[in-house]
Amino acid sequence: MLKVEHLTKVYEGGVLALEDVSFEVPDGQFLAVIGLSGSGKSTLLRCINRLIEPTEGRITWHGEDITTASQEDMRRIRRRIGMVFQHFNLVSRSKVITNVLQGRLGYVNPALSIINRFPKDEIARAHAQLERVGLAAKANQRADELSGGQQQRVGVARALMQNPEMVLADEPVASLDPVLAHSIMRYLELINDEDGVTVLCSLHFLDLVHRYADRAIALNEGKLVFEGPPSEIDDRRFQDIYGQEAERVG
Repeated sequence: MLKVEHLTKVYEGGVLALEDVSFEVPDGQFLAVIGLSGSGKSTLLRCINRLIEPTEGRITWHGEDITTASQEDMRRIRRRIGMVFQHFNLVSRSKVITNVLQGRLGYVNPALSIINRFPKDEIARAHAQLERVGLAAKANQRADELSGGQQQRVGVARALMQNPEMVLADEPVASLDPVLAHSIMRYLELINDEDGVTVLCSLHFLDLVHRYADRAIALNEGKLVFEGPPSEIDDRRFQDIYGQEAERVG
C-alpha cells in the first residue's frame, strides 16, 4: 500500500505546486493521475520517489516512511520503483542494450557499471526485457536512431530491469501520436496485469484513463479535486478538473 498524506510542495519563490494532497494506492492497482499541464502531476510522482523533496506531508510505502528515509535507505527504496519519463531520458549516443542495463545500476558493482561492464546474466536479462517490448532486434542500435515510440519502449524495458514493485510513469505518451500512445499504455497494462506491478501514470487524455486505469485521481492547481473510478468523471467533475471552458473529447 502506498499512502500519501497531506502532501504539499512549495518551490523556491513561493510557487505552490501541491497543496494538502492525500490518497492511497493498493498494491497492484493501475492509478491514473490526471489534470492540466501545471496542475502538479509530475511534482506528485517525483515526490513519491523523492526526486523532488516534499515541503510538508508524509508518504509511506509498505509501512516505510519515504519522506524521512535517509539517502542510503532511498537508494534501496528506489531499486523497487521504476520510472518512465515523458522525454525518454535515454543516453542518445549509447546502444539500446546499454540504456536498458542502466536499470540495474543500483544492483551491480558501481566501478564496472561506470565503464558499462555488466555481468553476463544481467545482459541476458536486458535482452529478455527488450524482447518483451518488441525491440530484440534493436539491441545494438544507438538510442537516437529509434522512433519516439521505440525510445519509450526502451524506457519501459529499462524500468523493468529493476524488477520493480511500482512504476511511476510521468506523462509517458504525451510526446506520441494516439496509435503509439496505446502501444506504450498496453505495455504498462501488461506489467500491471502479468507482474502485479503497481502503476501510477500521469495522463492528459480521458480515453486512455477509461481504457487502462482501475482508478483515477485528478489535480487542479495542486489540489486534489477528484478520486474514484474513471467512470465517475461526469461533466461536472470534468469541469472541476479541466475548467469551465474545456470541451470533453474522450
